[in-house]
Order: sequence, then structure tokens, then C-alpha cells
Amino acid sequence: MRAYEIIKKAIELEPLTLEEGMFIYENMSTNELMVAANECRQKQIQGNKVGWIIDRNINITNVCISGCKFCNFHCKINEDAQYITSIDDYCKKIDELFLAGGRQVLLQGGMHPKLGISFYTDLFSELKKRYPRLKLHALGPPEIVFLAKKSRKSFKEVLEILVESGLESLPGAGAEILSDRVRKIISPGKCNTKEWLDVMREAHKMNLVTSATMMFGHLETKKERLEHLILLREVQNEKAEGNYGFITFVPWPFMDEGTVLQKEGIKNTASANDYLRLVAISRIVLNNFKNIQASWLTVGAATGQLCLHGGANDFGSIMMEENVVSAAGANYKMNAEGIQKAIKDAGFSPYYRNQAYEPDEIAEKINNS
Repeated sequence: MRAYEIIKKAIELEPLTLEEGMFIYENMSTNELMVAANECRQKQIQGNKVGWIIDRNINITNVCISGCKFCNFHCKINEDAQYITSIDDYCKKIDELFLAGGRQVLLQGGMHPKLGISFYTDLFSELKKRYPRLKLHALGPPEIVFLAKKSRKSFKEVLEILVESGLESLPGAGAEILSDRVRKIISPGKCNTKEWLDVMREAHKMNLVTSATMMFGHLETKKERLEHLILLREVQNEKAEGNYGFITFVPWPFMDEGTVLQKEGIKNTASANDYLRLVAISRIVLNNFKNIQASWLTVGAATGQLCLHGGANDFGSIMMEENVVSAAGANYKMNAEGIQKAIKDAGFSPYYRNQAYEPDEIAEKINNS
């Protein structure tokens, strides 16, 4: 009876307490959670449309001082493998993206100790000058905190400078688990929980499109997962009416292959069933989030398709280039035709979108021609 009352509250889009969320997370079956999450999804986003996008992840640099124990991609500044992507390389990759029908790049990279805010403003301005139609979905709260400290500016000032030079949306990168206990162990050089959330608060005041993420299945507790969701929900509640805020939530499991964490005995504990449960509880707890994305890139198309029946309403990107999770064992690939077929085979209708989850008519014409 108690679980029923909690679910009834959730379906009315009322915020659950941590204790209520934990009760259903630990006591309800996966099927029950998915059914409830689907009802919540229909309250937020009616119908059977599922979004997807073509974009390309271009790493600005592989040099990083954050010391994340789950990342095989980064290197130190004095290693032979270190690089900073050249303008010519950006152009080559962006030309390929445009030919494939996409217009958005996800620009991310390490926190390079020698790259300050002027490097990023020059880069963004140059890319926008060369490609006016290009959408820059770039950096993330850890980089904003890093640049703010390096330049002795506020988070707001850094964001305003970057937006002026071409930044159009801010990824929810570097969230991992919003628990300082966990962060001190797995990503000791990154911003803390409050800093991550405060960057997003400033971005929301500016009405900058943002997303939120979670990497789970390592050494966090179920309670910390739920606390992560509630912190996101609280920040979302603070945004002004009509502002974008967190446009979507994207959870994915920790990929452990060859990582420092794996060598320390911490393995990926998230099964397909765990992922379905996490997506479902996310939809149930995040009563003020319209979009939940299934990360087929890390869990595969079949699990992603099931997520569409359990709270998710987006299938993410074909991701023309991805280097971080693939370096830790994520090997799933799909093209534009495949991602649309996967959505249709699951019983849904695919629609091409932009980062703000608005239908993208130009891209639709490109992909349907």
C-alpha cells in the first residue's frame, strides 16, 4: 500500500522525499518501476515521439590535471601522447559532420594547465566565424570552475565571456556522482558538488541550455544516487519560469576497462537491469525534468529500447566521434539509419532535434532527402 501511495504521488508530478524514493527503489520490481516511470513520462511528454541528434565529440586536448580514476583518455602535459587539436583538424571534422547532416559539436577536453579563458574565446570565435551555422555545445562545470579560478573571475563572468564568443549550450559533464565523498576518491582534481551546482545555477540565470548527467555503478551507494537526483531537482526548481534550465538528464554506467579504478578493485556493477531501474527512478524522482535520455552508447541499443518503455523519451546522438567512454570499453556504434530504426522497432516515432529539444527542420530535410 505504501509503495502505491508513493507512486500515485509521483505520477501527479509531486516531488518525492529521499526516503520515499529509496523505499520504491529498493522494494519495487523493475517492471513496476518502469510502468510508473512511463506514466510520469506521459505526464511530462505525451505521445510516442523519441528524439535523436547527429553530433560530433571533438576533444580540445587530452591533457588534464583532474586525475579522474575512470578516465583512460587523459595524459600529463609532458607525455608524448599529449596534443591540442589544431584549427585544421577542427575544420576537417566539422566538414565531415556537416556532410553527415549534423550541425552540433560537443567540444570537451581536459583541464590543461596552460590554457586560459582567452584560448577558448579565440577558439570559439574562430569556429563560429568559419561555420556560422555550427552549434557549440561545449565544456562543462568542471572547466568553468577551473577557468574561473585560473582567471580570478566569477562563474558568471566566465560564462558570459564564453557565450559572447560563441558558446550556445553547456553540457552537464563532470557530474559523475554529486557526492563529495565519492568525488574525492574518483575525481580528486575536479570541482566539488556545490561548485558544479553553482555553475549550473548561473547558467540557468542566463537562460543557457544545460543538461545534467550521472555516471553510476562504481563506489557510490544507492542513497547517493538518489541524493544526486534530488540536488538536480532542487536546482531545476530555482530557475526562472520559462528558462531552459536542465533540458535533459543523461545517466550512464561506469565503464571500467583498463581504468585506475578497475586496477584498484572497483568494477562496473551496473547490469542492464540496474540501468533500467536507474532510468525509471530518475524519471520518477525528477518531476521537473521533461527529457530523460537513454545512453545506448554505453548500454547498447536493446537496453536503450527498453528504457523508452520505462521513462526515457530520447535516444541521444549517433556521436560521430567519442574518445572517453570508448577508451574504457564502450564499443556500441550506430549510424543515422540505425538509430531511427531502433526507435521505430521499439514502437516509437523518431524525430530529429537540436540541443534545446526543438525539432530541427533543416536537419530533417537533410536526413530525409
